[in-house]
Amino acid sequence: MSIEIRNVTKHYGSFQALSNINLDIPKGELVALLGPSGSGKTTLLRMIAGLESIEEGSISFDGIDLSDVSVNQRDVGFVFQHYALFKHMTVFDNIAFGLKVRKKRLRPSKKEIEHKVNELLDLVKLSGFAQRYPTQLSGGQRQRVALARALAVEPKILLLDEPFGALDAKVRKELRRWLRKLHNEIHVTSVFVTHDQEEALDVADRIVIMNKGEIEQLGTPSEVYDKPASPFVYDFLGNVNLFHGRLHKGKLDLGSARFDAPDHLHAHDTEAVGYVRPHHLKIEREQRSEEAIAAKITFMHSIGPTWHVEMKREDHDAYVEVEVSKEDYEQLGLKVGEVVYVSPKEMKVFIPEDFVI
Repeated sequence: MSIEIRNVTKHYGSFQALSNINLDIPKGELVALLGPSGSGKTTLLRMIAGLESIEEGSISFDGIDLSDVSVNQRDVGFVFQHYALFKHMTVFDNIAFGLKVRKKRLRPSKKEIEHKVNELLDLVKLSGFAQRYPTQLSGGQRQRVALARALAVEPKILLLDEPFGALDAKVRKELRRWLRKLHNEIHVTSVFVTHDQEEALDVADRIVIMNKGEIEQLGTPSEVYDKPASPFVYDFLGNVNLFHGRLHKGKLDLGSARFDAPDHLHAHDTEAVGYVRPHHLKIEREQRSEEAIAAKITFMHSIGPTWHVEMKREDHDAYVEVEVSKEDYEQLGLKVGEVVYVSPKEMKVFIPEDFVI
């Protein structure tokens, strides 16, 4: 089932939670709503579910406007961050709950319910756990039970609100991989909210990046990461180094160095900022080009196969962070206190009007 969101706006008193949101989610797609706290992502998810009223605009499923349709008539499954399982019920009864409370004429037989629950237990890799209670399960297992319960009623749309937020890092990663695989098997249109960039990049078909109630960018994980549409997106999706300078005919001039800025060939003496991710900077011992900046190494540490090198620019009271492979680190023989030269392998330049205030 597809989702069409048109001109949706929402206020809470004087606070504008959403501003003129337009979004199309095709049938069978897994979409992440990503953004910082207060960006409007959870409000939008709850409006899709019917848990929040629509102030302006419309939300349609397969072209049918459901703006005024109650949550229990939308054929939506909802998975919360904190499981919301019934502690006094077994795993089997938790999953079967949505089927058992249906109106009599729509309720499956006892045998059909048992078959459906066992099928779901197998799907979420919890066969043999049917008679356990939530307190006897790990956090990851509880979240899989919550997902199975949502799927039991065969929803046309699955909504997940920070589904892995309460779990530790290793379990989150395992469940992300599992959710991706599960989605590929069942192909239900799914929307999940997260503030975890890695989670969105790892799982989603497309990512909706939200900020202050608006959509900053929409695209595939590679599109939003490799081609950020705004300074906010660039900064939000991972670490970034900022180089403040002035643009003139396709060059960003920092005084001590000049960087190519081919997207701004017609700029004349304009203030701008170059954005460079730590792994897009290279370190050399000699100044080989006008793009190289002298910097003194202040701190180094390794994270697995990668070395993080922090240094202070010689020409400016600013720090630069660089990521290099273990092989490059060993070849360079870097030491704290020495001066080296850094230059960008890739840079995105934004002028002031690009900035979101």
